[in-house]
Amino acid sequence: MSDIILKVEDLKVQFAVKSNKHIFDFGHDKLKAVDGVSFELKQGETLGIVGESGCGKSTLARAIIDLVPTAGGKITFEGKNITSMSKKERWALKKDMQMIFQDPLASLDPRMTIGDIIAEPLLSFFPHLNKKQRKEKVLETMSKVGLLPNVINRYPHEFSGGQCQRIGIARALITEPKLIICDEPVSALDVSIQAQVTNLLMDLQKQMNLSLIFISHDLSVIKHISHKILVIYLGNMVEMADKNELFNNPLHPYNKALISAVPIADPRAERIKKVQFLDGDLPSPINPPSGCVFRTRCPSVIDECSIKKPDTTIINDKHVLKCFNY
Repeated sequence: MSDIILKVEDLKVQFAVKSNKHIFDFGHDKLKAVDGVSFELKQGETLGIVGESGCGKSTLARAIIDLVPTAGGKITFEGKNITSMSKKERWALKKDMQMIFQDPLASLDPRMTIGDIIAEPLLSFFPHLNKKQRKEKVLETMSKVGLLPNVINRYPHEFSGGQCQRIGIARALITEPKLIICDEPVSALDVSIQAQVTNLLMDLQKQMNLSLIFISHDLSVIKHISHKILVIYLGNMVEMADKNELFNNPLHPYNKALISAVPIADPRAERIKKVQFLDGDLPSPINPPSGCVFRTRCPSVIDECSIKKPDTTIINDKHVLKCFNY
C-alpha cells in the first residue's frame, strides 16, 4: 500500500464576482483563488504552505477539506477520489480530515462549555457513544493537549489564546483523524506560546502518526515544523521542496525574496545580509497578469514573461515554476 495519504492534482478554486464594467451589463468576473496547485503528502509528514496574504493558502486548505467547492482538478485521500464523491460520502471522510482555525477564540462557541465543544464531533461521527463514554473520551483528549480535567465545565472566555488553541486542537483530535489542516494556528499567539503550540503539534504527530498541512506567514515557524514546504503566489505553486533544500538553495525569485527577509539570530550576519525587496503589491486574482503571474514584481523580468505562462518543472528534486531566466 502507498504511503501517500493525500494527493492534490491541478486543483482550481474560483469564485464569481459581480462586475459592472458597463452601465447596463452586470456580468460576473472569475476570481482565481487557486489556479492549478499540485502536491503529495505522505502519512506522518508535515507540508508547510507559505505565501503572502491573499495568495490562496486558506482557500486551498478549505477546498481540500470540502468547505469551498472546487472548479477543477482532483483530490485523492487514501486512494479515494474525493472530488467525484457524493456529499454523503465526503461527509463520512471528515472524521479522518479535521481542521484547526486561525483565531482560537472566534472558532469556539462562547455559549458552550469546553467539554461540550470538544465532544461535539463525537455526536456526529460516533453517535453510538453514551454520555459517560463521551466524557471519558473528552478527558483523555484534554490530557493529550495539556488541559486539566477540572476546566471541563468552563467557557472559552475564561481561557487565554494559547489555551483556546489547545481546545481547538483537542476538538480536531477527538475523532482520531489521519490528517489535520492547521490554518495559521499560531499567528494570533505570543512568540513563546507559538513555540509551545507547534511543539505540541509535533509531539502529537509522533504519537498518532498524523499527517499535517501547516499554513503560516512565518517562515521560521514553517521551517521548524515542516518536512517539506510549498510556496504559493497568487494561487499558483511557485516552488516545493524539502525544507532544508528550499531554504539553502531557493530557485525562484519570489522564494529568494521571502527567504532573504527571514531574520537571522546572529546580529553580525543579520547586518550584512542582502534583503531582496519586492516592488508593488500583490496583483488582483480577478485580473492576474498575463504570462507569468509574478512578472509585475520580478527583478529579473524579460519580454517573454508577459507572453507565455511558465510550466512547473522538476529541478534537483524540487517542483518549481519554470522561470524563463533559468
